[in-house]
Amino acid sequence: MTALAAVLCMALPACGQSNTLAAPGFGLSSADLTPGGRFGLRQVNDTGGCRGRNVSPALAWNHPPAGTHSFALLMFDPDAPGGGWWHWVVFDIPAGTRSLPAGAGNPAGQLMPPGTLQGRNDFGSLGYGGPCPPPGAPHHYHLMLFALRVAKLGLGVGASPGKVASKVHAAAIAKAEMTVLYGR
Repeated sequence: MTALAAVLCMALPACGQSNTLAAPGFGLSSADLTPGGRFGLRQVNDTGGCRGRNVSPALAWNHPPAGTHSFALLMFDPDAPGGGWWHWVVFDIPAGTRSLPAGAGNPAGQLMPPGTLQGRNDFGSLGYGGPCPPPGAPHHYHLMLFALRVAKLGLGVGASPGKVASKVHAAAIAKAEMTVLYGR
């Protein structure tokens, strides 16, 4: 199994494995999203026939496990054609951080905590790329926050999702997740 597949298997219940990265009390929440709910137009992409605003959601987390030196946030759609689609890749989030404001996924807005880096999404752009699936059944978007045993992943701005996911897998000590739907 590749490191990328291993990260996805850790995140997705379809792999049939128990979540070995669970940590008591470590949770991810959002004022903009409800687990199992639907993305609002504010978070939906503004390309490919979608008419959203492409604003990343506000996110908050609590009770990271001891030994957390940084966080990484990955947003992935496993229902996308071709085996999945990366929508957001954020890493080197300082250990003292407990939230990201709405719009932090726009690199021009400079709303990320100092030292935090964003990778490229599968749209080919830096930062957040909201949902915009092809017409049909709703897709499942997994927002996964990983507590990491390292302060830095050793990657630069614009790193590919595959490289980030591989490094995250190697350094993860816990994961908090929420899944949100969107279809058109």
